[in-house]
Amino acid sequence: MNMAETKMNYKIIDREKYYRKSVFRHFSEDCKCSTSMTARIDVTALKDWSKKSGTKFYINFLYILSKVLNSRDDYKMALKWESGELICYDQINPIQYVFHDDTETCTPVYTTYYADYNVFYKNAAADIEKAKGTRDYGLDSQNHPNWFDASYISWLSYDSLNIELPDGYLYLLPIVNWGKYREESGRFVMPVSVRLNHAIADGYLIAKVFKLLQDEMEDFVKARLI
Repeated sequence: MNMAETKMNYKIIDREKYYRKSVFRHFSEDCKCSTSMTARIDVTALKDWSKKSGTKFYINFLYILSKVLNSRDDYKMALKWESGELICYDQINPIQYVFHDDTETCTPVYTTYYADYNVFYKNAAADIEKAKGTRDYGLDSQNHPNWFDASYISWLSYDSLNIELPDGYLYLLPIVNWGKYREESGRFVMPVSVRLNHAIADGYLIAKVFKLLQDEMEDFVKARLI
């Protein structure tokens, strides 16, 4: 990807040199649409390690997901509606959610991504505990432009999920959902849904997220079993 000027926490992309120039033009002008995909990934090793280490599977997966989405520029894209600039953030961070049983509502939780697992885990756990003390929705997208949506659907091990966004709104950051894992043939698999705007991602790039998740989970566990 050809990048031009560096500015604050993002890089402005020269659309004439962008490697997906023609695709971007088509799906941002002629056929504005998003694309999403759901697949089941094997989380057996991460589930087992989380239990043995006394850590939360949910936070461990959130860390791995954040690491994967920060590993490739295609997943960190955005369009600045004020100027029309196509940009790539240096880093994107997860908006996770806390569900309140008493009100049956959610509170968004802004958690900064750190490559250091221990730092991320400690902060994510603290963010969750703090959010449990409020019932406010607290969405603050204006002050959190480089945050992506990461939502756990804890009540269901689903087979398909589709996120609908208006075709005219070029929202480029990822939206990722995942459900309960379930046992199949002695292994534990978990449904994960990835939504990206078609202007900056196609089937290959979405499918790549699942491959990267599987590989990163394997590396994550292996590194901690040595």
